[in-house]
Amino acid sequence: MPVTPTDPDPEPSPDPSPERENSGRKQNVWVQVARYSQLALVLPSATMVGWLLGAALDRWLHTKWISILGLLLGTAGGLIEVIRTILRDTK
Repeated sequence: MPVTPTDPDPEPSPDPSPERENSGRKQNVWVQVARYSQLALVLPSATMVGWLLGAALDRWLHTKWISILGLLLGTAGGLIEVIRTILRDTK
């Protein structure tokens, strides 16, 4: 029977089955797995990007030290992002 505006709002019956209660918890676990697997990629990626940008600037400006600076800045940026993610998830 279609619900019309004059009908009261149908209330869903609570489902006390264990599958229903654990489904939110399982989804939460998978969200955490996704967030923490991100941490395994952020630090090396940021380090590599910093080094590549520094190496490109070294070639363009004919220097030899900017790639080291890019490596350090990329590593610092990656560490900051890892720390921010951990702090956000532990609140």
